[in-house]
Amino acid sequence: MADAEFEGSGQVAADELRLLIERAERLEEEKKGIADDIKDVFAEAKARGYDAKAIRKIMAIRKKKREEYQEEEAILEVYMQALGML
Repeated sequence: MADAEFEGSGQVAADELRLLIERAERLEEEKKGIADDIKDVFAEAKARGYDAKAIRKIMAIRKKKREEYQEEEAILEVYMQALGML
């Protein structure tokens, strides 16, 4: 009887594992689709004369808190001055 319970729980675990893997695979496909869409947006921006690198930089800045960005910029400016770059 213990063997039957073990096999039953093993089947449930296998089904659960299969569902998790299939879900992860679907999400990977969605991620690829989204990455392709983002690539298309940057290609369109470039075709319209915008600089993709600058757009990516702006996107990174917008993710940060204002104070965090200002602190990073202040440190960068100090370092650049120390190196004679400003």
